[in-house]
Formats: sequence, structure tokens, C-alpha cells
Amino acid sequence: MPILDQIRLTGLTVFGRHGVFEHERENGQEFVIDLRLRLELAAAAASDDVVDTVHYGELAEKVAAVVAGEPVNLIETLAERIADVVLADTRVRQADITVHKPHAPIPLTFSDVSVTISRPRKDAPQ
Repeated sequence: MPILDQIRLTGLTVFGRHGVFEHERENGQEFVIDLRLRLELAAAAASDDVVDTVHYGELAEKVAAVVAGEPVNLIETLAERIADVVLADTRVRQADITVHKPHAPIPLTFSDVSVTISRPRKDAPQ
């Protein structure tokens, strides 16, 4: 198996309306997204051309559109939708997605709630 490099995007903050409670859908809140993409970057390093890698600026916009888009009840579902967007680029062999919900409606003091999922590319060689 080839050595896989990483692209990370952390702290992408996007306003969304996800949650099981009606007030979460009405008022919305900020969600924070972290991505870790596993892929081979040798070709991009050799060519020094953005077309040979995942353009993380464009990816950030696609992920932000998912978070700002159609509401879901669970951040687990939101993470899965983000993984689908990330894995649409066939160069990505695995994606780790963390969705933080720092303003979750919990009546106690806490700093963050998050869900992390890891999804391999289904058609990637093993």
C-alpha cells in the first residue's frame, strides 16, 4: 500500500440550522468543521500545480454549502454528508470529518461537543 499524505483543514466555521429541537432550526448556530484527507501528494509536489491536488479553498466552499444547506437532526448525518462531498474527489483515499457543535443545547457548562467519522474510499485499492 502506498504511503498516503494528508491535507488538513481545521476550524472551518459555518452557520447552520441543524438539530433535533425546533429552536435550533429557527435560530441556527455556528458549526466548526475539521477535515483530514488522506491522498498521494507526490504528483502535486513535483508539478507545483494546484490541478494535481485537492484545492482546499474550493473544498472549503463545498463543505460550507453542505453545513449552510438543508438541515438535519444529527451532526452524525451532517458529517456523513460532508464525507460524501470530500470523497467525490477520486484522489482522496480516506477522509476524517469532525463536526463540532460548541453551542449545543446542553444545560451544563462544556466547551465542545463533536462527532468524528472516518470514511475510506469504497473503490480504493487495499
